[in-house]
Amino acid sequence: MSTRPRIVITGIGLTAPNGNTLAEYRANLLAGRANIQNIDMRYMGQVHAGVCDYDARKYQSRKEIRNGTRAGSVAIYCAREALADSGLDWESVDKSRVGVYLGTTEHGNVETENEIHNISQFNYDTKFWTHHHNPRTVANNPAGEVTMNLGITGPHYTIGAACAAGNAGLIQGAQMLSLGECDLAVTGGVSESIHTFGIFAGFKNQGALAHHEDPNQASRPFDKGRNGIVVSEGGCVYLLERLEDAKAHGAKIYGELAGWAINSDATDAVLPNPVRQAECMRLALSRAGLEPGDIDIVSTHATATSMGDIQEVTALKEVFGESSRTRINNTKSFIGHAMGAAGALELAGNIPSFEDGKVHATINVDELDPECTLPNLVLNQAESVEKVDTILNNSFGMLGINSVLIVRRYSE
Repeated sequence: MSTRPRIVITGIGLTAPNGNTLAEYRANLLAGRANIQNIDMRYMGQVHAGVCDYDARKYQSRKEIRNGTRAGSVAIYCAREALADSGLDWESVDKSRVGVYLGTTEHGNVETENEIHNISQFNYDTKFWTHHHNPRTVANNPAGEVTMNLGITGPHYTIGAACAAGNAGLIQGAQMLSLGECDLAVTGGVSESIHTFGIFAGFKNQGALAHHEDPNQASRPFDKGRNGIVVSEGGCVYLLERLEDAKAHGAKIYGELAGWAINSDATDAVLPNPVRQAECMRLALSRAGLEPGDIDIVSTHATATSMGDIQEVTALKEVFGESSRTRINNTKSFIGHAMGAAGALELAGNIPSFEDGKVHATINVDELDPECTLPNLVLNQAESVEKVDTILNNSFGMLGINSVLIVRRYSE
C-alpha cells in the first residue's frame, strides 16, 4: 500500500444514542455515560434499544422526512454535519467528483414490515401500499438520499457488509480516492435497525438479545454476566480526501488511514472464526507497515454475546500477545450495537485520543469473564496514556465477514 496516495479524514458527523456531535459523544464516553432505553416493539413489548435524538429538520423538510427513510435521514444529518465540520466551501465543490459510499447491515426491512402492518388494517388490500415503497427499500437508498439532499452527481452506493459495514464504507471510499474515481469521499455507516421487530425477534430466538433490569447496564462486553446484544440505531459519516487535496484547501486532519483488510471466515453464518479474524488483523497491520506492538488502541467489535466475545479475545491474544503498549476497549457498552454504523461510530469514539491522550473504557464489567482476560483491557474508567499514535478498529459481521481499519496520527 506504500504506492497509493495518502488518504486522510477531514470531517466527521455523527448521531449516536449518547451524542449528536463528536465532542458530545466523546465527552460521554470519557465520563462513562451510556444511553440505552426501553422502547415498545411491535409484537414483542418492551425491548432495550439505543435511540438517537437528533434534529432531522435541521437539513430536511417534513415532506422529505415523511417520504424518505430513517436510515436516509440519519445519513443526511451525518453527511451535512461532516461537511460543516470540514469547513469546505461546499458551493464551490465539483459535485461530479464527490462519491458517497455508506455501509449498511440491511436495508428495507423496516419499510416492508411497516407496509405489511399497514395493509393488515385494511384486510391486506394492496391499494393501501405506499408508492414510496420501492425507492425506500432499494439497497442504495441511504447513499442515494444523501446525493439528492446535497446535489451530488458523482457515484453512490451502499456497501452491504453486515456489522462490518462501517469499516467497509471507509475502506471503499479510500479505495475510490486511490483509484481517482472521486476527489472527495462521503463514507461511513448508518443503521435504522431498531425500527424493525424482525431483528429483535431473530436475536431473541437465537438467545442473543440482551436483557437487564437497568437498560444502561444491558450491554456488557467481556462481563461474565453478559447475555446478548442491545440493538441500536445511529450513523457516522467521514469526509475522506487525498492528502494533497486536503492540504491545498487548508483542511484540519483528524488522522490518516494507514491500512485495512477485509476477509471471510467461510465457516459459519453466525459463530465467528478467530483464526480468520487474526488473519484480517495481521493483513491490515502488514499493509500499514506496522507491527502489533505499534498499535496504541484496539477498538474491539465485541457485541456481548457469550461466544462472540471469547472468539475475538482468542484472536486478539494471538495477534497482540502480551503487548505492553496496546490498550483495548469497547464502545458498544455505551451505545449498544449500531449494526451498519457500529464500526464507524466506534472508530469516531477513539479518534480524539490523538489529541487528548485518553482511552475510553469498556463499562458494565462487574466481573470480567476469565475467558475474556486481556492485557491492558481498559475497564470502567478511562485511562490516560503518554501518547496515542495508532488505532486499530475491528468490525465483524454475520456470514463471516471481517473488517479491520487502522488509523494513525497525521504527520508530515
